[in-house]
Amino acid sequence: MSDFPDDIYTEPADLDVDTLANLGPLRGMAGVWEGVKGLDVKPVGEGPDRQAFVEHIELQPIDPQTNGPQIYYGLRYHTHIVKPGEVETYHDQVGYWLWEAATGTVIHSLTIPRGQIVLAGGEAKADATEFEVFAKRGQTVYGICSAPFLEHAFRTDAFHMKVSINADGTWSYFEETTLQIRGRDEPFAHTDRNTLHKIAEPTPNPLMRK
Repeated sequence: MSDFPDDIYTEPADLDVDTLANLGPLRGMAGVWEGVKGLDVKPVGEGPDRQAFVEHIELQPIDPQTNGPQIYYGLRYHTHIVKPGEVETYHDQVGYWLWEAATGTVIHSLTIPRGQIVLAGGEAKADATEFEVFAKRGQTVYGICSAPFLEHAFRTDAFHMKVSINADGTWSYFEETTLQIRGRDEPFAHTDRNTLHKIAEPTPNPLMRK
């Protein structure tokens, strides 16, 4: 926190509006993707359950975002997941991936329609092909917030996601959510993983289209 400048108001005068050219390690994620071999290890009454899933995710560049002198370049995303051969939504999620070049910071936000939001962060090089983000319950920086039932029955204590940009043009992720489930003594590691294949190129951000 102490590394922030004293001038917290003045925005950069030479802002590059080309988001796709300034995404750092996120560049390999821009576009529209599908993954047909996802695996979800989730809690059920009898213990862990393994569920295959099919994922569609769209990550589109947004215009540069400034907080005074701070600049974020990012992707707005929507993830939609179903079970193989089914139509009913299995999982839905929206949020942003953000990159701050000045500090080498990656930020991942997620919101799910079961009453939960997460803001996770980590560090990476601009040319990194792997990076990780983390969040913990109770923190006001990179934290987790849940609606009452989830906090009561499936309390989320930690979130971790690792992304790998692959040489073949795909990208993969491994996600672990640490749950404290009511009536169980030990934490439960709820995991998800998938590899995504591009089906469409990204649309340039509005300022670039203009």
